[in-house]
Amino acid sequence: MTASGTSDRGIPRTGTVAVVGTGTMGQGIAQVALIAGHPVRLYDAAPGRAAQAADAIAARLDRLVAKGSLAAADRDAALGRLAAVDRLADLADTELAIEAILEELGAKQQLFTALETVVSDHCLLATNTSSLSVTAVAGALRRPGRLVGLHFFNPAPVLPLVEVVRGFATDRAAADRAYETVAAWGKTPVRCADTPGFIVNRIARPFYAEAFRVYEEGGAEPATIDAVLRESGGFRMGPFELTDLIGQDVNEAVTRSVWESLFHDPKFTPSLAQRRLVDAGLHGRKTGRGWYDHADGAPHPRPHTADPCDAPAKIALRGDLGPAAGLVPLIEEAGITLVREPVAEAGPGGFLALPDGTRLSLTDGSAATTDPFAPGIRFDLALDYRTATRIALAPSATADPLATAAATGLFQALGKQVSVVEDLPGMIVARTVAMLVDFAADAVARGVASAGDIDTAMRTGVNYPRGPLHWGDQLGAGWVRDVLKNLHDACPTGRYAPSQALIRRAATEGKLL
Repeated sequence: MTASGTSDRGIPRTGTVAVVGTGTMGQGIAQVALIAGHPVRLYDAAPGRAAQAADAIAARLDRLVAKGSLAAADRDAALGRLAAVDRLADLADTELAIEAILEELGAKQQLFTALETVVSDHCLLATNTSSLSVTAVAGALRRPGRLVGLHFFNPAPVLPLVEVVRGFATDRAAADRAYETVAAWGKTPVRCADTPGFIVNRIARPFYAEAFRVYEEGGAEPATIDAVLRESGGFRMGPFELTDLIGQDVNEAVTRSVWESLFHDPKFTPSLAQRRLVDAGLHGRKTGRGWYDHADGAPHPRPHTADPCDAPAKIALRGDLGPAAGLVPLIEEAGITLVREPVAEAGPGGFLALPDGTRLSLTDGSAATTDPFAPGIRFDLALDYRTATRIALAPSATADPLATAAATGLFQALGKQVSVVEDLPGMIVARTVAMLVDFAADAVARGVASAGDIDTAMRTGVNYPRGPLHWGDQLGAGWVRDVLKNLHDACPTGRYAPSQALIRRAATEGKLL
């Protein structure tokens, strides 16, 4: 680190940062640079907009002082470094210019072409685009090597992640300089190649898409799917409530953009149900209704939760439960007699045998109804079976209701609420996590980003309970591959075909991370 507080390769703390485009994201980025100690200049093509943004930033800093998060003296010093300017020419001596204007390629190219005639050759140029190609934005420049993507997440002052995107023509030195600068600002930078969706918006697609597909296929209602992914999968929010927060129009546009940029790859196919919401103007909280009704006083739908049932006094364990092995001590702690039977009698895969002989097994990506040992009941994957508060069950079409009641009572005895859902391949959590793992493994193989940066991005950018590659290592690459192969057999569109990267890992059970 230098005396100015940045690394030798970053922008010095005394270097001026320009932010062009002063909407919510531009203001947030400007605030981050300002708090880090830089002089900051705001420019907006709309007359008076930059001055309004400076006033808004000042009000934000006042609120931080009122909450005790910022010293009054630091606020005063920061505001002394903030200036709104009316002309691009006023940015001539900046060392870093960050663009946060509308997501339109032509507009961005025009802006950077104009900036290039104003700033010095040493000035680093950055676009905050979340959906456009950094390579394409730089394509109109005389010196495209100095343009890099700096994708901040909203709200920029709060969320730590910044994707540092290196376009096809971006100089490594420029990407390193941007990375070191962002790190000096106290953010968590990750490096990634210029690919549709970058890291987060590429790898997160299955989190939404699989939930929407379960809903479209009649597997469960949104409130139940959200609850299962939260309370069993460990995700902070379910995909239906999260997209209502983000905005259905925004989330669907990102999905469509990635799908179209990847030449309609079936793995990224958008949801028809979500498209209908967008067409109807039901964009979520901002319009008062999306998947849920957000009007004042509107009741929030409750997830399907089974009524109390009696737990069996005794069950048998045949074989190894694999990723669900954590259930074994829970069953014993609950006082239920567990009889371990020889593995040789277990058949393919391990399972719990209910008193009437019905097989209760972790979903393997196939439907319980297609199991040759049916009638049976599947249960879903959990992040941690000890801490999970809800478990989903999917009985086969021929399962005895009394067996379903016994399975329900078993999990209730372990302290879990139970949601009985339709018998769909892969259920809810398992198919979602398997797809996330596969997308992440494929991204590493394609050079999108390193395994470590992908896991960091998914934990810090969208608050996943585990990085997908770390999660895949815990589940086992072979288990993930088999879940996807069974899903692919049930739905042979290419959507669930495991990637070659995952297949290679599973063949040797090599680590994904």
